Amino acid sequence: MELRRQSVLTCPVCGHRSEETMPIDACLFFYDCPGCGALLKPRPGDCCVFCSFGDVPCPPVQAQKGCCG
Repeated sequence: MELRRQSVLTCPVCGHRSEETMPIDACLFFYDCPGCGALLKPRPGDCCVFCSFGDVPCPPVQAQKGCCG
């Protein structure tokens, strides 16, 4: 299975969408929305902002290896 590295993050505050490249071997715990400046953090139970706000989960979750944290 090929892992997708691109994910579109959608800010829950302002709705701004931004395509980002996900790291293969690390999680992104915090993300500053370029639209409104809100600091996004993972929702409870999610390991990173891509799993919470992205259209594609992080690479470790895609590979069914669990969270990267």
